Amino acid sequence: MQAIDKAIEIQRPPVVRFGVGTLDSLAGWVAQHGYRAPFVVADPVNAARIDRLGLGEVTLFGEVVPEPDLTNLAQAVAAAGNADVVIGFGGGSAMDLAKLVAVLAGTDLTLHDISGPGRAPARKRGLVQIPTTAGTGSEVGTRALVTDPATMAKVATESVHMLADLAIIDPALTVSVPPHVTAATGVDAMAHCVEAYTSRRAHPLIDAYALQGIELVGKYLRRAVENGEDLEARAGLALAAFYGGVCLGPVNTTSGHAVAYPLGTRHKLPHGIANALIFPHTLAANAAAVPEKTRTICAALGHPAEGVDAVRAAATAFCESLGLDMHLSAHGVPEDDLAKMARDAHAIRRLLDWNPVDLSEADILAIYRAAF
Repeated sequence: MQAIDKAIEIQRPPVVRFGVGTLDSLAGWVAQHGYRAPFVVADPVNAARIDRLGLGEVTLFGEVVPEPDLTNLAQAVAAAGNADVVIGFGGGSAMDLAKLVAVLAGTDLTLHDISGPGRAPARKRGLVQIPTTAGTGSEVGTRALVTDPATMAKVATESVHMLADLAIIDPALTVSVPPHVTAATGVDAMAHCVEAYTSRRAHPLIDAYALQGIELVGKYLRRAVENGEDLEARAGLALAAFYGGVCLGPVNTTSGHAVAYPLGTRHKLPHGIANALIFPHTLAANAAAVPEKTRTICAALGHPAEGVDAVRAAATAFCESLGLDMHLSAHGVPEDDLAKMARDAHAIRRLLDWNPVDLSEADILAIYRAAF
């Protein structure tokens, strides 16, 4: 872990509006800033309730897919036209595409021209992020991920120019999220916090956000799964996701996400369930390197544990208590692809190099087999 005197920087949207009913403030903000051509980026589910934004007639790209790829991004950029403000309305996929549309629309640039850190140009249009799930925390971040079909790998782009001008986090928007999606996205939010908390570049400034996020998931996730209309639980998870997003900027994730990514890129598993399936195994794999933090995590989830096997069992029990089937085989992942997945995951050095344990390709394959 980084020493408390180690320099660190947090980037967040200049305006964050959090709480039930805050969505009602969007139209006023848009009018106040003189925007006349809003462009909404959404998945089909949220496209069907675009009236909730209160903006009247808007241009809409409502075809965001789970694990969006270069084709989906190109479609969204082409649809933006002369938009003067881009609004991401949905989960992480919609918000990630909104970030990229905001900097790419009206230019001749492609994703590969801006991928990596700090290469995206200054945008000429506004950017608003409105999450409808409590998982990725993308509304607060500067990073976007899109799959390149040619390589089956996620291309990461990071830039302060992709930071939203306004983030509206209204827990009421998550009430309609089905229980199994609530469970998976909630574990994803927790994984962001856990991986930042146990990272080799963990920092006390970020640890505070990470631990609060973990505790909120432990307290509220099962409640939200069992009663989707529990607004206190929904708000608790929305806050956990926000804290996870704060963790991603200066610290980011480690092995959990690296090992989960091939499940999405190769087999189209939604990001949330992919991370949930892997979470117990990477938490256990790292336990010996960060024993005190691992004990704290397990206690916060209501399953105190110590030792590799006990930690894996405890984290699996937490996920199974949410109704999640924790076997890769139950989600259509073929056993004969595990070795290729391990190869792909091991190549994600931007995450694995900060893991508290140096996982080999064989170690990752063993994780997949244990999860299968």
